[in-house]
Amino acid sequence: MSWKVFAELVELKAKTASVFPFILGMAYSWYHYQQVYLGNMVFFFIAMVLFNMAVDILDNYMDYHNATDVHDYKDETNIIGRERLSLRLVRNLMVGFIFVSAVMGIYLASQTSWVILWLGIISYSVGIFYSAGPKPLSSMPVGEVASGLAMGFVIPLICVYLNIYDVAPFTWQLAGQVLLMSLPAVFAIANLMLANNTCDLEEDVLNNRHTLVFYIGKKGAIRLFWFLSLTPFIVITVAVTGGLVPWTVLGLWLIFPIIWKNTVAFSKRQVKLETFPLAIKNLALTVMLYALLFVIGVIV
Repeated sequence: MSWKVFAELVELKAKTASVFPFILGMAYSWYHYQQVYLGNMVFFFIAMVLFNMAVDILDNYMDYHNATDVHDYKDETNIIGRERLSLRLVRNLMVGFIFVSAVMGIYLASQTSWVILWLGIISYSVGIFYSAGPKPLSSMPVGEVASGLAMGFVIPLICVYLNIYDVAPFTWQLAGQVLLMSLPAVFAIANLMLANNTCDLEEDVLNNRHTLVFYIGKKGAIRLFWFLSLTPFIVITVAVTGGLVPWTVLGLWLIFPIIWKNTVAFSKRQVKLETFPLAIKNLALTVMLYALLFVIGVIV
């Protein structure tokens, strides 16, 4: 397997969705508690990326097995069929990544707090059942919520508590504050899934996948896309006002015209190769700049 094929199998280009929520968690920890355990962060980062890659392999693996014969998705679109990859190799990679990341996670929990274990169980459950099982979450109208919360909220929450477990108890108030801080990432990640499902509506129906777009229709999906694209700007303004995040994150408003332009273009045409990249750009711009501005705020 070449590096290019491996990168597509694990969807390496989509790792922005987990890396920058991780940075947000670290920045939040330092901003409010002036404490970051670099050893825990490095360990968690490796475990997180390994599991993220395993989930994407699992997604491709299950899509390959569940594809129907009414079109050429299995042999021409899916990376496993298109590149004639060994199913045994793909399966072993997936299981190996899950096992190593799970062992690392259990070790972190044993050295810090068992709250980390429970958060990890939630994260692993969402990740595995997102693609696996008789009724995967990705084929149901909850895929956007599941992916947005698991990656945009649970990752920062784990990150925060790995840094402050010895100075602050885990409370619903803490979880709520981290959730509000994480909402821009949650919305951006959920919106990428929504855009993907909007573009793939017809193909998903052929594969017996009834996502949220199937139930609310493309017009409803576009309205939701607008909401999820623009709400992060309101959220960060509220968060700054409440002292939850530094004032520097208000700089996110600088990309508002770009997000607006991309959202307008996507709302007119939902084509995977043509306009879906605009949704990817919205996600990347929103979470990358938000994390960068948060870090700058911590430094200054």
